[in-house]
Amino acid sequence: MERYASALEESADGTRQQERHYQLLSALQSLVKELPRCAGGEGEGEGEGGGRGGRVLPGLTDSFQQRLSYTTLSDLALALLDGTVFEIVQGLLEIQHLTEKSLYNQRLRLQNEHRVLRQALRQKHLEAQQACRPHNLPVLQAAQQRELEAVEHRIREEQQAMDRKIVLELDRKVADQQSTLEKAGVAGFYVTTNPQELTLQMNLLELIRKLQQRGCQSGKTIL
Repeated sequence: MERYASALEESADGTRQQERHYQLLSALQSLVKELPRCAGGEGEGEGEGGGRGGRVLPGLTDSFQQRLSYTTLSDLALALLDGTVFEIVQGLLEIQHLTEKSLYNQRLRLQNEHRVLRQALRQKHLEAQQACRPHNLPVLQAAQQRELEAVEHRIREEQQAMDRKIVLELDRKVADQQSTLEKAGVAGFYVTTNPQELTLQMNLLELIRKLQQRGCQSGKTIL
């Protein structure tokens, strides 16, 4: 009798899982149609951040529509069944947003430092010119021009170094996201820098995010 009850319970669980899978799959198929499209060839379309998280999603081409096939969406729905992936994605996006905010603030601080440096240099040059004897002014101005060019060169180098740091840090975050989602068994995710694969992964993340907004992670009625 206990064995029979256990079998019935397993059967009911299986039925619920199938219904849940069908519900998620149907929602994903509906959401794919809502993703923005672009008329260009494969790989065209500019996007965000990143998947980088808060960036604008590239438009879908016909090729990407084909990549988001029934099998891909079905595998994605299977990965989402227990709700764990929703929590993982939410955590990854929160980390990404914090990282982007931190990098933005670092660049802003650097820009402010450069602004202060330029202002101080202008004030220094002005005071020196006012105190300079007229016949020495051309020599002073030439020296000040060389100093200004050196400071501007330093500023450009520091800005470029900061930009490289930001790109590398965001690339690392993307790779971390790819690796984490691959380990979680999410279809379509693996570590890559291929722009077309990145666009596909960004679209998959957008689908998961939209499912979260509809309350699908808790097994509620979706549509």
